Order: sequence, then structure tokens, then C-alpha cells
Amino acid sequence: QVPLVESGGGLVQAGGSLRLSCAVSGSIFSIFRVNAMAWYRQAPGNQREFVARITSGGMTNYLDSVKGRFIISRDNAKNMVYLQMNSLKPEDTGVYYCRMGDSDYWGRGTQVTVSS
Repeated sequence: QVPLVESGGGLVQAGGSLRLSCAVSGSIFSIFRVNAMAWYRQAPGNQREFVARITSGGMTNYLDSVKGRFIISRDNAKNMVYLQMNSLKPEDTGVYYCRMGDSDYWGRGTQVTVSS
């Protein structure tokens, strides 16, 4: 069972918005609430990079280039993590991955493509 499943990616024009979701599977329910969750992305030819993180207590931090445009949130009751992405730019294009803290629990990613 894949521990984390992302959804919500797609093709959007520059300036548009998308909301990504990350569903936490039953196998790691028990540790979800006490762990930070994060979003990463990987553009073609580039290394995977950190985008946003939210602690178990709700504190957040972001990649500088997405500050003020992206918002990470979590719903512990629904075992979900979200990434609201606004004012999207072509350079935001990539595969977006959900990760539990600094663990080896990753999702398989969802593609985000922003056209100019």
C-alpha cells in the first residue's frame, strides 16, 4: 500500500490556481498526527526541491520563491495534507510530491504544468 497519495495536479495558465491534496494511508495513520508533513517538487532535469512544510502543531515554512503564493495546511481528522497554489508561474511546473517529515514515506507525485 502506497503510504501517501497525491492528487489535484493538472494544466493551468500562468496566474491560475491549483489545490493539491495528499491522502495518508491507513498504514501510517498512527504516526501522521505527530509528524510534520511536506511538499517537494521536481522539474525536468532538476533535482527534487523542498516547497513547503507544516509541523504537527501547524507551524509552516516555505521555499522563498513560493512565499505569499502557496499555503500548506493539514486536516488531522481526515488524514489529509493540502497545498493551495495561487498566482502560478511557469517555473512552478514539475511533479509535486508529498512526504512525511524527513522520513522515507513519499507519494508517487502529481504533475503540475503551468503554461505561459
